[in-house]
Amino acid sequence: MSIAAITGIALSGMQAQQTRVAATASNIANAMTPSYDRRETTFTSAPSGGVSATVRPSGDAGLGDGSNVDLAAEMLSLIQGEIGFKANAAAWETGAELWDVLKTIVKD
Repeated sequence: MSIAAITGIALSGMQAQQTRVAATASNIANAMTPSYDRRETTFTSAPSGGVSATVRPSGDAGLGDGSNVDLAAEMLSLIQGEIGFKANAAAWETGAELWDVLKTIVKD
């Protein structure tokens, strides 16, 4: 696997986690909105590596005056998104450092 592929996969992971956090933020912001249907994020791996995120309504809208948002679950989703983003960012940074090492080797 090439360094470019590794950084591309890490970038797709960061973008997917960003999508997850945005959907979670929307859920938290609308937790008190009557009949709000929380957004769920699903991740799909790409055949060539990487991941994509899709956001869809859960299909189980809140009843009457409430919504179907569980704030504890949303906070857990935020924490998972943060950890996932940090892990992918570390992989991306490692790939960038490898590029720098290769550039110095080529110059010598």
